[in-house]
Amino acid sequence: MILIQSAYLENILCQINTNYFIFHLGHPVRLLVRNSSLALYDAYNGVSGKVLTHHLKLSAIIKLTTQLEILYYSRSILVVAGFVMIFSSLDLAPEIQQALDACGYSQMTPIQEQAIIPARRGKDLLASAQTGTGKTAAFALPILQQMSDRPKPTSPGNVRALILTPTRELAQQLAETIKRYAQFLPLTITVVYGGVKMSGQERKLKAGADIIISTPGRLLEHMEQGSVNLSKVEFLVLDEADRMLDMGFITDVQSLLQKTPKQHQTLLFSATLSQPVKELAHKLLQKYKAINVAKQNAIADTVEHVVYPVEESRKAELFVGLIEQHHWFRVLAFTSTRAQADALMSKLKQAKIQAAVCHSDKSQGARNRALADFKTAKLQVLIATEVAARGLDIQGLEHVVNYNLPYLAEDYVHRVGRTGRAGAKGQAISLVSPEEVRSLENIERLIGNKIKHRKMPGYEVETRETIVKSLKKRGRPLRADKASQARVTTNKASRRKTGKKLRAFQ
Repeated sequence: MILIQSAYLENILCQINTNYFIFHLGHPVRLLVRNSSLALYDAYNGVSGKVLTHHLKLSAIIKLTTQLEILYYSRSILVVAGFVMIFSSLDLAPEIQQALDACGYSQMTPIQEQAIIPARRGKDLLASAQTGTGKTAAFALPILQQMSDRPKPTSPGNVRALILTPTRELAQQLAETIKRYAQFLPLTITVVYGGVKMSGQERKLKAGADIIISTPGRLLEHMEQGSVNLSKVEFLVLDEADRMLDMGFITDVQSLLQKTPKQHQTLLFSATLSQPVKELAHKLLQKYKAINVAKQNAIADTVEHVVYPVEESRKAELFVGLIEQHHWFRVLAFTSTRAQADALMSKLKQAKIQAAVCHSDKSQGARNRALADFKTAKLQVLIATEVAARGLDIQGLEHVVNYNLPYLAEDYVHRVGRTGRAGAKGQAISLVSPEEVRSLENIERLIGNKIKHRKMPGYEVETRETIVKSLKKRGRPLRADKASQARVTTNKASRRKTGKKLRAFQ
């Protein structure tokens, strides 16, 4: 598909550093290429896989943008920069557009721009985007639109759309959001997860649900009891697919997929595109479109990263001191284990700081109350383990504290992704003991940046020099016998090991 043979246009586009759109001014107008010169040249050479086509009326071009900067214009070609698509240009069902207006949605995010149109056409997707970029709307809106285009009565025990997600908190969050998008549609949306009694969920499932949002394990339990039938699923979404793989849910997911019909649309969304995620996509998706709108392991530019070196035994004391000194209003603190979370909770209680714990040992009711109290500012600190890292969506959260660094460097990205969302500023504070230096180095290598260190007076970590001086001061005069020589060699080896561990804090 050769669009234009204009060396002058090609020369102009090579000099453009911003996003641009090209319109072929035919009847109807076609939006042909977006984002880069490479994509443009591929389109010139007839590689249709990189061509994004919209059939538009010429008058609709103006409606699609808030700032229209014309870079090139001829009788057949229009090139514009500063182009931002808006939801009203999609010609969605009036009920969906009304809901988006009620939610205050106007401009689309990059993942929404690239995912909604192909998904609406029924294409399978493998999509990756930075957390907090509007992924839920990117898969929910095209599904709602297709269900609106082909309405069917709610059938007891059957479901049309199935959305699988790894955690209870994320399932609840998705249900709340999608219900807002569908508030003017005659659709029933049910959320299913563990930690609560099955009887209430069973009644809702047997009554019928058009859309089910669920964690894999609990849905399998309902399948075994005959509460739900997946044989008529038309749309399947795997949200946070990388996290489901990390948590070992893939076997449950595959068991559920065996109960779905062969012909259905699958949308696989992930915060990262790791090799296991790509392999999963090849197994589950058919002739899919891959979308990646952000570099892997990217963190919002609005997040400031800070490390406070501290001995492990004094972390709670330092944490309380930072809260009091900086007057932090709402703080989300992550620990690596449930025991660490409970121990920190005890320390905060002693310091008379209002806090709550959110981990898998807590009942779902307790977790819901803790999150609700934190969102309404009744609590100053919410302590969470890794299980909640992707399921918590708290507007205006400014401070995320890594009380313990995560075992996997990738989890750092998901933890700190709770702050700095939607262009707001945030701060990611990590309390790092000497034992965690290697984990810190892995995180810095992953995100591609060194994290600045701040020293809190009175909490300094001993450097190699101070340890060596202390050992020399306590050491005995050396003797020439073999036992002494062995002891001296051991001490030197021990010092080298200790020095290596602490060198990052010098």
